[in-house]
Amino acid sequence: MRLKVDNMSCQHCVNAVTRALRALDPAAEVTVDLASGEVRADGHFDAEAAIAALAEADYPATLLAAAG
Repeated sequence: MRLKVDNMSCQHCVNAVTRALRALDPAAEVTVDLASGEVRADGHFDAEAAIAALAEADYPATLLAAAG
């Protein structure tokens, strides 16, 4: 899935977002594009769970598109 994630501005943010998503699935593939604020996440979790995990980490997110 592709997500638009707010509040990302540095490598610490990239790491925090990656950690939040990998907490749902440690084997998830997470790619963060800091410049665009987009995250691609492929793992065993749904968009609602991913958005909730990111919100809890103070990174509000919205779904852009499903992976594929």
